[in-house]
Parts: sequence; structure tokens; C-alpha cells
Amino acid sequence: MDSRDDSSPTGVPPVATIARHYDSLDFFYRDLWGDHVHHGLWETGAESPAQAAEQMGRRVLSSLRLTPGAELVDVGCGYGGTARLAAEQFGARVTGFTVSAAQKQYGDRQSVSRGAVEIRLEDWAEAKLPAASADAALSLESIEHMPDRLAFLREVRRVLRPGGRFAVTTWLAAELPSGWARRHLLEPIAREGRQAPLVTTEALRQLLLAAGFAVVEVEDLTAPTSPTWGVILRRMTLRLLTRPRYWRMLADVSASDRIFALTACRIWLAYRLGAMRYALFICR
Repeated sequence: MDSRDDSSPTGVPPVATIARHYDSLDFFYRDLWGDHVHHGLWETGAESPAQAAEQMGRRVLSSLRLTPGAELVDVGCGYGGTARLAAEQFGARVTGFTVSAAQKQYGDRQSVSRGAVEIRLEDWAEAKLPAASADAALSLESIEHMPDRLAFLREVRRVLRPGGRFAVTTWLAAELPSGWARRHLLEPIAREGRQAPLVTTEALRQLLLAAGFAVVEVEDLTAPTSPTWGVILRRMTLRLLTRPRYWRMLADVSASDRIFALTACRIWLAYRLGAMRYALFICR
């Protein structure tokens, strides 16, 4: 059965389906991406993939202007890589949310020497943190999984203290993709990645304003992040040539998430053709 059969009207599958996606691909995500399951940022082009991934985390965190002891909420924290950066670099106290038991289990085994990190196995929509309880919030490639983006953004706004800052990074649709790109790239990418349909930069900016953020700055990071997918495809090819576990996963007809190997190819092509964008939104 296609796991999208039980999707909501917005196209986003239930939280349990998203959790199964990340749990079932846990080994492969960590093997291909490492602790940071997000795009890398190649500012000079000479960075290693690990340096680029950490550089992205540092770039986003710097926009939040964190101070020692600041309360940071990381929605969709993955394995906690960026949360630990926030703690170590800024002395922040981070509460991260993930729906993946495998991600929480891995993150809980890591430690920080400064600040604090707590990873909760909880759907953000159900968390209902106290109003005005956080100094800053972060959504690093997690808003794609939200069935109602506006409701999600309003909840983040409610949780932030006056003057609080919110950073969002996300992959986006180009303003005018071709019909072919929409049918064969953008729509399958969202479907296979267990995500909502991709929106444009301007559409998301308007949603942030509608949610009550007074200032929304947008930085297009498409060019310095798109090399991520060349790295992923090269790593995947090498693993297929050297590690039987990859072949077993692709050969397992019961593994619905094996399609993500094809999704990675679609994303690489979508960036190459200009059908996808990537941006950082800094909100106050």
C-alpha cells in the first residue's frame, strides 16, 4: 500500500507515517548525511561535506542572536546536531522535537559541554508549550512536513517572547516551474518525501507575515546549498557498489521508503533545472 493513501487533504501523511519514514531509513540517513540531516552550505566551495553541513547550522543559528541561557525551540530537530551546536557555541538551552524514535535514541546518546539539550519524542502540534516561553525558535527543513503551515507558524509565534526571533530554512518551488517539472519532479518529491506540496518563496513569506511576524527577511541560499545533492548521489553510488545493505534495501519490495533513492535523483535534477529553490527566512 502506498503510505500516502492515508494522507490529509493537504497531501501530508499522518505523523505516524512520517515517523516510520525516518525510523525505517535511520541507518541510511545517518550513513549518507551524518548528524546533520539537512543541506550543507558551501560558501567558498572548498568545504568538505561535513564542514558545509555544520556551516549551515552555524549560519542559521547566528541569525537568531542567541545569548547564554537563551531558551531555543528546535522544531524537527532530527538527530540534534544543530541543537548541540546552539548549546556548545552559544550556551543556549535547547528543547528539540522529533517524531522519530530512532532520531531521539541517537540524540540522547550525545552530550554537550555547555548549555543544555533535551530532545522530546513528540509532535510539535501536540506539545502546547506555554505562551511566551521561548527566546528563539528554529525550523530547519521541518516545515515541509506540516499539514497546515499557517497554524504551525502561529503556534511558533505564540510560544515566542516579545522580540523573539524565528529562523526557517526550507526547500521551495520556483515561481514558474514548467508543467513537466511540476509533474515529474516537484509533486513526486513532496509525495515520496512525506511532505506537503512545495510552495514558493513569496507564498511562505506571506504566510509568515499572516502568522504575526513583524519583520521577515529572506535570503536565497539555492546556489550554495545545491551541491548537497551531488554529494548525496556520489555517496549513494559508492555505497551501492560496496555495501550489500543498500542493495538489500532497494530489493525489498515491502520497503515503501526505498523510493527515496529515486527522490534524491529528482531533487538533484530539480535544482539543476531551476525548478527548486532554497531559502532562509529570518523573522522577528
